[in-house]
Amino acid sequence: MTDAFICDYIRTPIGRYAGALAAVRTDDLAAIPLIELLARNPGLDPAAVEEVWMGCANQAGEDNRNVARMALLLAGLPETVPGVTVNRLCGSGLEAVAAAARAVQAGDIELAIAAGVESMTRAPFVMPKAASAWGRANEVHDTTIGWRFVNPKMKAAYGTDSMPETAQNLADEYGISRADQDAFALRSQALAAAAQANGRLGAEIVPVTVALGRGKTAEVTQDEHPRATTLEDLGRLKPITRPDGSVTAGNASGVNDGAAALIVASAAAAKRHGLTPIARIVGAAAAGVAPRVMGYGPVPAVRKLLSRAGIGLDALDVIELNEAFAAQALAVTRGLGLADDDPRVNPNGGAIALGHPLGMSGTRIAGSAALELARTGGRYGLATMCVGVGQGAALLIERA
Repeated sequence: MTDAFICDYIRTPIGRYAGALAAVRTDDLAAIPLIELLARNPGLDPAAVEEVWMGCANQAGEDNRNVARMALLLAGLPETVPGVTVNRLCGSGLEAVAAAARAVQAGDIELAIAAGVESMTRAPFVMPKAASAWGRANEVHDTTIGWRFVNPKMKAAYGTDSMPETAQNLADEYGISRADQDAFALRSQALAAAAQANGRLGAEIVPVTVALGRGKTAEVTQDEHPRATTLEDLGRLKPITRPDGSVTAGNASGVNDGAAALIVASAAAAKRHGLTPIARIVGAAAAGVAPRVMGYGPVPAVRKLLSRAGIGLDALDVIELNEAFAAQALAVTRGLGLADDDPRVNPNGGAIALGHPLGMSGTRIAGSAALELARTGGRYGLATMCVGVGQGAALLIERA
């Protein structure tokens, strides 16, 4: 097979819900990292991009009708460049990277962009059509996150646990204490704060100019979600699933907005277009688990992927594990035999601190793992995440 390489990566800052990026349309937000990739790589002929894969979990609002195609056109790529939107819920951005890599590895294409976007702020309310003539019943669903239009058969067979409830299920089943969850969350915040201060996170961010009205604008230059906190502050937060629960807003990821993109190319295409390979994409895998413990999905996905690659966890130098919840992340690390504070895991903070724009996050952690390998000189990096309705996804890369 042809080797597939990550050749560049950039993302927007991550905005809080109703925060700094709230005024930016989702399709416009998706276009921003694409524009920056082209600007940063002047030797890349935009017409040579053979496909744009873009992950997006919602697709009910401004991200409808194939946001990948909308974004690439808004970014100024030629109309001859096709685009496809992929949806593996939280794993959508990672699926986009895997899809692009597989196409290059198979020899079908040589050059692609893989991306992900989500504006959870701008996710709309939706309502069904009347079920009968003159029907007067009505219902409205918030598409920001979670179940809607639930199939009664699905509910009877698997339940419809909310995302926080699935994390609480893992905390209960694996005996993950509130103290351990809060300690994990604090570590995420501390690492993110350090990475903001030393410029590591800034190296992967393109500023976003936001229109404020009346001719005024504001430039968003860094992630908005991180918060200075203490164990005492985290300990005062109330549980969000039940009074005696342990999952809180402080040890969970945020509801956020953001977009990310990276270039995937063969070695020949990289040379032809003046691109610099950062990391080789070794492979990807996905696995299924019970929906009520969806957060455990990375464990079988990672095991499957590493088994295929013939390497062990000890060979990994960077592990980007998307922190949907501290309970979920700890269930995964412990399930894989990693220490709670393994320094390889999310060395620059994770989604608890940075935020989790659903379709963007997988692209972000893949790109961040590649940059971290280049920065530290490590060999192998892993990006993995849990996926709603009971899945896990994983991507393995090797420094170029």
